[in-house]
Amino acid sequence: MFPGILFIKEGVMESYYMGIDVSKGYADFVILDAQKQPVDKSFQLDDTWKGQERLREKLKTFFEHRPDATLYAGVESTGGYENNWFHYLRDLEMEMPLHVTSLNPYAVKANSEGAMKRNKTDKISAYNVAEYILNHPEKGIYGTENRYFSLRKKWTFINMLTKQKNQMGNQLESLIYNANPEVLVYCKFGFPKWVYELLLHYPTARCLSRARSKGLERIPYIPKENISNLIENAKKSVASEMDKEMEELIIANVKQILQLDKDTDKQVKKLIKTIQWPEVKLLKTFTGIGDYSAVGLMLEILSIDLFPSAKHLSSFFGLHPVYKMSGDGSYGFHMSKQGRSEPRRILFMVAFNAIQNNPVIKDFYKRLLHRGMNRMAAIGACMHKILRIIYGMLKHNKPFDPEVDRKYQEKGYIVRKNPKGNKMNRYRDYDPQAPISRRQTKKRKEQMTSQSDLVAVNGIESPVPNQIEINGEIFLLTKV
Repeated sequence: MFPGILFIKEGVMESYYMGIDVSKGYADFVILDAQKQPVDKSFQLDDTWKGQERLREKLKTFFEHRPDATLYAGVESTGGYENNWFHYLRDLEMEMPLHVTSLNPYAVKANSEGAMKRNKTDKISAYNVAEYILNHPEKGIYGTENRYFSLRKKWTFINMLTKQKNQMGNQLESLIYNANPEVLVYCKFGFPKWVYELLLHYPTARCLSRARSKGLERIPYIPKENISNLIENAKKSVASEMDKEMEELIIANVKQILQLDKDTDKQVKKLIKTIQWPEVKLLKTFTGIGDYSAVGLMLEILSIDLFPSAKHLSSFFGLHPVYKMSGDGSYGFHMSKQGRSEPRRILFMVAFNAIQNNPVIKDFYKRLLHRGMNRMAAIGACMHKILRIIYGMLKHNKPFDPEVDRKYQEKGYIVRKNPKGNKMNRYRDYDPQAPISRRQTKKRKEQMTSQSDLVAVNGIESPVPNQIEINGEIFLLTKV
C-alpha cells in the first residue's frame, strides 16, 4: 500500500551491528548494541558448510531472544574471500530481519585510526567493522546485490592477461636489444604484428643477415621498403648475443605473447557479447568510447545511483585535484590518483582518443595548452571533463549532446564574471617579532602590500596623493 514504508504495530525495533573480519578459510564475528557494547562473546567460524550452518543457528538464537531486533551486518571487501559469507547472509535476509552490506576497507581503517587504536587482532578488526557501520550508517548500502560479480571476475582476468602480455613484451625488448637491436627502430610505438612474425623466423641478427628478400616478402604486412634495410643492418649489427639458446628464448617469448594476445581478444569478445546493457550503448554515443571502454567503465561504476554527484564519481576514479600546503612549502594542484588504477587507465585511453576525434574535447584540450598547461596535465583535465559528461549521461539517461556542454560552459562564464571574494584568505597584521621564517616574512609583507588600495592604484614608489576627484569634484585629503 505504501512502498518503502515499514509499519511496526507494537514494540520498538532495536538495532544491532555485526562486524565480520574475513580471513582465508575462516572469519571472526562480533555483535554490538547501540552503545557499542558486545552483546555476546565474539566467535570464529570456518568458511565451510558446517561453519555457515553454525552461523545460521547462532543468528536464529539471537533473534529468538530479541524478537524486536534488527541486525545490520558489515563485511570488508577483501579481494573475494568475503563473497561466500556475503552471499550466504544475503540468503538469510529472506527469513531473518538481517541486512548485510560490503564495506570499503580503507574507510574502516581510517575510522579505527581516528579512534587511535593501537592493537590489531582478528577480534578487534571485527569490532572495528561493527563500529564503523554503527558510526556511519549512511555509508552502508543495504538491499543491493552484486549482479556483476562473475563479469567483474572476467574483467579482472582480462586485465591480468594484458598485464602478462606487457611484461612479456618488456622482456622481449630486452632480449632483442642484445640479439637484434636494429629491429627496435620499428618498435618505438609498440611491436607491430610483422615484427613478431619476423622474429619467429629470424630471431637474431645472425639469422636475419643470412635471409633472402624473397623469404622476408612472405611475412604478412611487412613494409616492402624495409626488407632490404633489415638485411643490410643485420649484417652490420652490433648484437652481442646470437647463440642457439638466445634464438630459442626469443622464439618462445614471441609465441607466448601471441598466445596471450589471442586469449585476450577471445575473452574481450565474449565479454562484450555477454554485456548488452543499455548503459553501454549510451556511453558509446560519446565519440571516443568504444565497446571495450564502455564495458570497462560500467564494470567499474556498476550503478550511477551509488554516486550522489559527479564529484563523488571523480573521487572514486581518483581524478579529484588535491592541494598540499604545509608550513613554508607550497605545492600546486595535482591529481590525487587514489583508489584503483584500472578505471584511470581506461579513462586515459578514452581521453587520448577523444582529443583526436571528439570536437568538444579537442577544443577543450587546445584551450588548456594555449593557457600554458603541459600536455599530461591537460590530458588529466580532459579525463575529468569526460567523467563529468559520463555522469550526466548516465544520471539523466541521455546520449551525448555537444549543445548541453556548450550551455554549461556559457553558464560557467556568467558565474566567473562576478567572482566573489576569497573567503579562505587569512589577513593578519605583520608582526616583526614573530619567530617565522624568511619565506613566511616575505609572504606576509606581500600580503600587507596587496591590501593597500593606495599602493594598488598608485604603485609602490608613488607618493600619497593630496587630493582625489569624485564625479568631477575635487576633494582635498587631510590628516585626522
